[in-house]
Amino acid sequence: AFKKDTGDTRATPAIDVVGTLLAENADIHVYDPKVKKAQMFKDMQNYVKETNCQVDLEKCLTFETSPIDAAQNAHAIAVLTEWDEFLTYDYNQMFSIMETPSFIFDGRNILD
Repeated sequence: AFKKDTGDTRATPAIDVVGTLLAENADIHVYDPKVKKAQMFKDMQNYVKETNCQVDLEKCLTFETSPIDAAQNAHAIAVLTEWDEFLTYDYNQMFSIMETPSFIFDGRNILD
């Protein structure tokens, strides 16, 4: 989401970040506590169409129902929305289930 505590995805930079990673053949697992899967997929379909990005969204983009599921076997976590709940996660637990090397990118500067 673009705005904290909403499902509003209009003009969210997260779409561009995910789109750029998909163009680099990344396997993306998305978790957002408010935005529905259908909305995220629609946003990414529009991005692919507008940018002529050659990517199979069904293959490369997975929508997860928890942050732990999204972190499983990942190389990176990107925090792209400033949800308060993101401050409560056990990032040590997440790192323990990620591939190595593993990184966290805090695009909203909300984590210590």
